[in-house]
Parts: sequence; structure tokens; C-alpha cells
Amino acid sequence: MAQVDPVLLRQLPRIEQIIRDETWYEGERRGCPVTPDDPIVREHVCEIVLRIGAELRAQILADMARLPPGPRMLPIENHECEHGRAA
Repeated sequence: MAQVDPVLLRQLPRIEQIIRDETWYEGERRGCPVTPDDPIVREHVCEIVLRIGAELRAQILADMARLPPGPRMLPIENHECEHGRAA
């Protein structure tokens, strides 16, 4: 069964929030609604994730280090986000 990096699973809600925020910001800038797949929104989301990615991963790894020992890999089928199943 395919496995997903547990850090990635914990990053998804934060990345989804970045997408929502950037979609809203771009809609405000233009004065009309935009979709999350808008090229400008995607570009801004990528820039933000690249800028904060290492720090975000380090923070999540530190949080995970405080968890009790045990399996941490989850099957892909166990995660669903607002955009559908994880790929």
C-alpha cells in the first residue's frame, strides 16, 4: 500500500489555508472572485510554500518528536482534504 510522508500530511491543512488566503487576497486585489487554480494564486502559493517550507517542516518534525513512539506513516486512503483524496 502506498505511504505518505507523515510530515506532508501535517503540512496539508496549513497549505490549504495558504491557498484560501491567497485566493481571497487576489480576489480583493482584482475586485472580483477568483478560483484557487488561478495562475496568480498558484504562483503566490508556491512562493510562500518555498519560502516557509523548511521552517514549517522543522516545526512539524519537532512537534512529532514530542509524540509517543509508534507508527507514523499513514496509508493514502486515510487522508481526505477539501480538494479530494490525497494523490
